[in-house]
Amino acid sequence: MSVGKAAVKVLHLGRISYGSALKIQQQHIKQHLDWSSISPNTLLLCEHEPVYTVGIRQAPYPPEEERRLKELGADFFRTNRGGLITFHGPGQLVCYPVLNLGCFKKSVRWYVCELERTVIKMCSKFGINASTSPDTGVWVGNNKICAIGIHCGRYITSHGLALNCNTDMSWFDNIVPCGIVGKGVTSLSRELGRDVSTEEAVPKLLEAFTEQFNCTLTYNGSFS
Repeated sequence: MSVGKAAVKVLHLGRISYGSALKIQQQHIKQHLDWSSISPNTLLLCEHEPVYTVGIRQAPYPPEEERRLKELGADFFRTNRGGLITFHGPGQLVCYPVLNLGCFKKSVRWYVCELERTVIKMCSKFGINASTSPDTGVWVGNNKICAIGIHCGRYITSHGLALNCNTDMSWFDNIVPCGIVGKGVTSLSRELGRDVSTEEAVPKLLEAFTEQFNCTLTYNGSFS
């Protein structure tokens, strides 16, 4: 007897503040944990206003560092995801999968690897040779094109991935991205030598996600 594919709903949030997107994630997580409600697995797609976020390892980022970054014109959030500091902003496609891993495979390591493989597959659709490294995320040579940082509680996932499309890369100059010294960042636009918008990247990312997670997608909202 064959097992049906998991269904995943895609929600396009457009450009939204990090705090607002965090609240939407929390609402979807709560629905998953509420046994009286039926909550679909969901992909939240968005762009953020400029913001620096840090993960659960917050010691390297005292209040003085938070103030310095805010003075640059960005917001700052301390979160419960894995990983160290990164930047989100316009021109970066952010994908927050809120999934019940019971519908896929109850393994956080498997899940992170599948996210990496999804982005590698998407990059290949653009003709970009991307790969993993001992450091989490997806890389083109020694430059990170996509950061990955997740949280998983009771096998419900949150946070996710941030793919640089036509991001203003100068924002990364103010930090050591993901705390990794000696490596850089890149974007789809930089690798291809032309402007690649988030709108252009979305279909290829969703196609790769569908293939990698063996799921079916339903859609709600438009990306703008």
